[in-house]
Amino acid sequence: MNKKLVISISVVIILIIAIIFLLARKGSGTTLGFRGRISPQAASLIAQANGFEADKDFVQAKLIYQKLIADFPSSRDLAGWQRKIDSLNVGAIASPNQVEGWSVAYEIKPGDSLFKIAKKFNTTVELIRKCNNFASDRIVPGQKIKVVNMPFKIFVDKSQNILLLKSNDEVIKTYIVSTGKNNSSPVGTFKITTKLENPTWFKAGAVIPADSPENILGSRWMGFDLAGYGIHGTTEPNNLGKQVTQGCVRMANSDVEELYMIVPAGTEVTIVD
Repeated sequence: MNKKLVISISVVIILIIAIIFLLARKGSGTTLGFRGRISPQAASLIAQANGFEADKDFVQAKLIYQKLIADFPSSRDLAGWQRKIDSLNVGAIASPNQVEGWSVAYEIKPGDSLFKIAKKFNTTVELIRKCNNFASDRIVPGQKIKVVNMPFKIFVDKSQNILLLKSNDEVIKTYIVSTGKNNSSPVGTFKITTKLENPTWFKAGAVIPADSPENILGSRWMGFDLAGYGIHGTTEPNNLGKQVTQGCVRMANSDVEELYMIVPAGTEVTIVD
């Protein structure tokens, strides 16, 4: 066969393969090209979402990211968009803006305290402070405040080392955690009965203070109605995502502080294999 003809056929085949590859990428809904650019449609949506987020309209920003996930299900940015939704959910909860179905406007009455209000609405004093930018617990009758009244539940998957914060059927946020080595984390449904900031660790034969680098509990403790077990922070963030604990659920300190602020005592925790 003529050498030039062979070369020509080879070039044509390469071009056909390249065209098929490009068409397949376009049809898959991916937003990324060879140089990492996103499609104009996705870029426009992200710009809109950024605008809403800058205006503290976390709900509208979240709706746009949900549309991105629905419209571009094969995008390389999918996981990042989902993390963004998680962040926006927490932002909506903790911001001063009311969110329909998630919070109420409450007028402070004589004799009220943040503790009484938190108990009335099954929320936390910390979250009321955060939502209303309170620097102290001092409140004034007649003042209107935002109070979150969402029913929260926690779901821990040992096999994936994740913790889901849920409200009704919606996943509010997914956290990476560590669970028990040798399958030592208990399986079942429990309730958070104790909440402690900067907990002391009562290790066998020793008391480890909160500021000790040997205190594995980190910055927060949420104990279950099963003695010795709970959710806490960590001094070993590099081990998150692994089964390395003595049975408790470990979180990054920043994550456990966030969760501690959101969920009240009495919150249900379900752990599965």
